[in-house]
Amino acid sequence: MRLHIKNGRLIDPANKLDAQHDVFITDGHITSTAQAPSGFVADQTIDATGLVVCPGLVDLSARLREPGYEYKATLESELKSALAGGVTSLLCPPDTDPVLDEPGLVEMLVHRARILNQSHVYPLGALTVGLKGRELTEMAELTDAGCIGFSQAEHTIEDTNVLMRAMQYAHTFGYTVWLRPQDPYLGKGGTAHSGPLASRLGLSGVPVISETIALHTIFELMRTTEARVHLCRLSSAAGIALVRAAKTEGLPVTCDVGAHHVHLTDNDIGFFDSNARLSPPLRSQRDRDAISEGLADGTIDAICSDHTPVDDDEKLLPFGEASPGATGLELLLSLSLKWADEHLTGKENLSIALSRITWNAARVAGLSSGTLSPGSVADVCIFDPNVRWQVNAAAIVSQGKHTPFLGYELPGLVRHTIVSGRLAYTR
Repeated sequence: MRLHIKNGRLIDPANKLDAQHDVFITDGHITSTAQAPSGFVADQTIDATGLVVCPGLVDLSARLREPGYEYKATLESELKSALAGGVTSLLCPPDTDPVLDEPGLVEMLVHRARILNQSHVYPLGALTVGLKGRELTEMAELTDAGCIGFSQAEHTIEDTNVLMRAMQYAHTFGYTVWLRPQDPYLGKGGTAHSGPLASRLGLSGVPVISETIALHTIFELMRTTEARVHLCRLSSAAGIALVRAAKTEGLPVTCDVGAHHVHLTDNDIGFFDSNARLSPPLRSQRDRDAISEGLADGTIDAICSDHTPVDDDEKLLPFGEASPGATGLELLLSLSLKWADEHLTGKENLSIALSRITWNAARVAGLSSGTLSPGSVADVCIFDPNVRWQVNAAAIVSQGKHTPFLGYELPGLVRHTIVSGRLAYTR
């Protein structure tokens, strides 16, 4: 299959490229972004006039709800959602049912995704058996089965000895440990950011120190074990300052932030809007500003969708009883563009925003995707930067329809998604 994408604005942050170029694809790989290869005859041509052509998006956290939670979403429905959002590669956390702590379960998930032949799925294996924080999993066997890293998802490890042993083992074999920094006790059971708003609304709080105390522990263990750690979904200004200092020190740490936290604060809870019930909770204006600054200066490596589809039965409840989570796969591109429009200036703002959801994210995950370099796998997103679309249930492909951005008008609409050289989605 030979594909020719013509007349588009090609943005490839990995190669610092932002110019009008054609893209030529042969047998699932990029063959050229300049002149057509000798003898190239396209089987299909896409006219991208007025559109942006960029690497397919890489999402570092997307719950696909299989196995175990098919009543909330299915692998098929969420991979269709990914294609509609221009996401060609995604990582799924291990908090399924059963937990991804055995090779057979991982192989089944990878096989199912391969049969569906849509976006690339990369599982994160459980760091401890059952995510219970007591016994380490067989990381080598899980890696052979297809895991690209190891995570506790939303579960904490209370015993620091267990976490240290996990990091020692991971370092020995070159694995990355993915951790969401949260203290096992501070803020346990909390539903909102600890502050004046939570007090007025009578909601149980999650203090910022729950994040920062966990970060101090993680960094001390990194100094001892030399393990490589990725920090998932930072939420506070204090936490970002600690990460900035750790990177300056030279610790092998990367981090991401959820797309919702780039734009929203605890004030967006409004009158107990359960769509804004997230984990970690939406924090203060100061924290949101620090997130934006961290994204701009590179302290925060990537934006993830934190896609967590939740059904009506678990969402249409009082705020404190509702399940945390929101759909995000189809919003990742638009929310990143919105951040660039509002917080960046200069001709490179679009390239910077796209880098946080393509090349940077791929580099964090250890993937070779996120670029349109000749020879790379042809995962491509083609979108119209000038179109604005309204977020509503009818416009969302995902089985999960709940998001705090319902009613918002967002920039950027995906027109085509190409996976491994195959035109997988067209709007």
